[in-house]
Order: sequence, then structure tokens, then C-alpha cells
Amino acid sequence: MSTIAEEINKRRTFAIISHPDAGKTTLTEKFLLYGGAINLAGSVKGKATARHAVSDWMEIEKERGISVTSSVLQFNYGGYCINILDTPGHQDFSEDTYRTLMAADSAVMVIDASKGVEAQTRKLFKVCGMRGIPIFTFINKMDRDANDTFELLDEIEKELGIATCPVNWPIGSGKRFKGIYDRHENHVLTYSDTQKGTREGETTVISMEDEAGLLENIGDEALSTLRDEIDLLDGASAEFDLDEVRSGKLTPVFFGSALTNFGVEIFLQNFLKMATTPLPRISQGEPVSPVENAFSAFVFKIQANMNKAHRDRVAFMRICSGRFDAAEEVKHVQGGKVMRLSQPQQIMADERRILSEAYAGDIIGVFDPGIFSIGDTVCAPRDNICYEGIPTFAPEHFARVRQMDTMKRKQFIKGVNQIAQEGAIQIFQEFNTGMEEIIVGVVGVLQFDVLKYRLENEYNVEIKLEPLPYEYIRWIENKEEVDMTKLTGTSDMKKIQDLKGNPLLLFVNQWSIGMTLDRNKGLVLSEFGRA
Repeated sequence: MSTIAEEINKRRTFAIISHPDAGKTTLTEKFLLYGGAINLAGSVKGKATARHAVSDWMEIEKERGISVTSSVLQFNYGGYCINILDTPGHQDFSEDTYRTLMAADSAVMVIDASKGVEAQTRKLFKVCGMRGIPIFTFINKMDRDANDTFELLDEIEKELGIATCPVNWPIGSGKRFKGIYDRHENHVLTYSDTQKGTREGETTVISMEDEAGLLENIGDEALSTLRDEIDLLDGASAEFDLDEVRSGKLTPVFFGSALTNFGVEIFLQNFLKMATTPLPRISQGEPVSPVENAFSAFVFKIQANMNKAHRDRVAFMRICSGRFDAAEEVKHVQGGKVMRLSQPQQIMADERRILSEAYAGDIIGVFDPGIFSIGDTVCAPRDNICYEGIPTFAPEHFARVRQMDTMKRKQFIKGVNQIAQEGAIQIFQEFNTGMEEIIVGVVGVLQFDVLKYRLENEYNVEIKLEPLPYEYIRWIENKEEVDMTKLTGTSDMKKIQDLKGNPLLLFVNQWSIGMTLDRNKGLVLSEFGRA
């Protein structure tokens, strides 16, 4: 029998981040393939005949071929228990990605070799930087024509402000892609295209001392270029330092092709050795030890209607310390109640398996009757743990929501409330007018499409969205000291409130914010709310 410490130390929990179309979902599937969690990787392209990505479960995701919401995947490989948090790449869903990164101990950054660092990569990297979590880089699509390798590394360093250390090095790209050179082992692994979706490929390992073997497999020109590049690399790149990696200051870089499986298993093996065991989380200013403390967890995501048949709501929890036992009671800190977590389950995209136990580092889903909020803490009944809340992004796009059939008011209110509790949209109402007028705020406009789609498909409610001109929202920090009825603003300002009755202000122009502050001495505005 393994001890609790042994079980926890086997865990590796990481998020995969990238710009859309860099190959993140394909890489995730190949990891699952190596772990034996799936037998055949599906193509993630949006063809009618293609299998959908394992991690994409929402109907709208399958129709559009994009990931809208994060999903959680667990599998075993090489003595490790791996929890992958697959995140949406599209910028309109970056808030979901941000919350998911709060539950990860490290991140894998996937970069398209022909495009380099893209806009969304920068944004997500910034979030990782804020948390100081280790980042591992996989430069993908080497089987296609790629940018100059040194320029790719230079771009990562300049754009993201992190040192790079290539663990392996590509030999050509596109049609001239011959394989990779392993710097630590001082040998070459030759590239061969595999059958789509399978894990077997013909890879030959050739020592750098084996001149004849190298010439036969990669050719004179590629070998000469490789030797020149190795000399340059040894003089130019940062030394590998595991402490620097784990503090988020140095990113190990790997090259390969997720679509054809080349370089994926090597990356996975190296990553598992370098990545940390579950890290302590902060509660009231103090670190909580994953191994020494009893069970504790926090809610980082809520998802309604994952299973159409059940119409249920699942709260995703990251276990931060100790062992979870489904038979034992826990304390919901914010609700002040001692309870049992209902239907604890491990979720593999849309498949579920009921759990009796789990450990720090694991992600579990529990049935939520409507009591949990994002950022909530659960812990052992006698403990006094309360993890820091998760900041909410300020919405940048607003629309008034009108329901087409007023007889379906009840379903409409239930639908917008449940979707808002997941954190993807924020709902407001006109100040002091009740729920008649509902205003929706989102970080990215695609969220409006998702809201409309889900209300129609999950709640049978048709809506019309009327875009509003507002671009800036501010929370009132000192609401107890402010009389909203006497607050004087600008002509482009609108007073609203959230579902908890907190007053907020919307503005069309940024300069109006400063003018409103000038006109109301003592008013304190904030760009962030708290989930």
C-alpha cells in the first residue's frame, strides 16, 4: 500500500496553453495515447466524418472545432499520475484559462514553429508569470516549414522575458525534417511519419560518434549544419538549471510534431522528471503543505449541464492537501456548513468515474446543488483553511438581453444565472430596477454566441442580444460610504448592480472614469471584482 506522501509525490498537475491552432489539443491526445487512456487519437479538424477531440465535450465545440471551456483529463504513465488541464486557446475564453491556471502547478506552452510567439501566447504567459509557475515549451509542427530555430528562441526570450534552454534540437523542418538531436544524451533520433492516431513510429537512435550511421540517415549537408548549430548553441543558450525552471525563470524547450507523434514521448518523459510535485497553496498568508496537512481544496470552475441527461451542475475542485475520502465529511468554509461532497468523480472530458478517494494534486468534480462559487474552499471540519479568492476579469463587451417568449421567464432567469455562476459571463441589472432589464458582460464577444446557443439548447429559451456601447466597468470599492443616488458622473456613464447588489459603473470612454472620480471626492473604483 502506498502512503499518502507517496501518492501525492506521484502527482503532476499541469495546464496546456497556446494560441489557437498551435496543436495543443493534438498534443493532449497524444499524451493520453501514451498513457493508454485512449486507443486511437481523433483528428481535431472540423470535418463531418472526423472524431472530435477527446477534451472537447460541449456541442458548440464539436460544431465549431474550437475549445470553449477547460476540461480535465487524468491518466497514469511511467509511475506518475498525471492531471492535464486542457484550456481554450481562443482569446475570448481567456478568463476560463486564467482560472484553470490557478489549479495547475506548471504549464506546457505549445508554439507553432512557423508562427512563433502569437498574441494569445503572450497574454497567457503573462498570467503564468504572475503566478511564477514553471513553463515548459514544446515547439510544434516541425514536419512543416518552420522559422529559423535560433530566431524562435530569441523571440521567446524577447517577447516573454524568459530565458530558454533547448533540451533537444531540430534537424531541418518541413520536407527536410530529419529528426532531433538530444543534447544530454549526445545522440540523434531520426524522424519518421507514423500512421495517423497510432503511437508506433520507426525511430532510430544514432550516436554522434557514429559518423557512418549519421551520414546514411540524415545526410552530409544536414549533419554539417547540425554540428555548426551545436557549437553555436553551446556558446549561446542558457545552462540548464532545475531551480531556475521551477521558479519560472527558465523554460526548457523541446521540438517535435504532435500530429505525427514525433518527439512527444521524449518531451513527456523529460517533463515528468523536471516538473514539481503538487505545490503548497496560500491560506490566510500561510503556505498549506500538500503532504502534512489534512484534506483541503478550492473550487476553480463550475460547469452546468455537462450531461444533458442529468441536467446537473459540477463544481471542479483542485485538491491542495492531504487525502480526500468520499465517506468523510468536509467543511464548506464560505457556506459555514459541514457536509459530504456528493457524487465525487474523476472526469475524462464527458465521461465520469465515481471516486472513493483522491490526493493533493488531483482534480475532482462534485455535484453542486447551487451552493458553491468559484474560489470557495473546502477542508477538514476541524481545520481553519481559506484559500485566496480568484480575481474576475473586467468584461469588455456588454449587451442587453431580451427574451423572445415572456412566458419562459423562469427558464430564462435560471439559465442566465447558472451560466453566470460558471464565470464565463457576468450579469448585471439596471440600478434599482430589479431583474426586468438584464445586461450581460463578457471578456470576448464569442461568449455572446455561446450564451445564445446554450440558452436555446439547454434551457429552450430564445434570446435577442442588443449590443451596448460601454467598454469600461468599475467596481465601487467603498460602497458603504457612497450614496449611489447622489453620485454624479458623465453623460456616457451608467449605474448598474451585480446579482449580489454590489453597485458598479459602466463607461463608454476611458476619460469619463477620471472625470467621475474628480466629481465625487472619496470615491474609490477598482478594475477587478472577486469571484
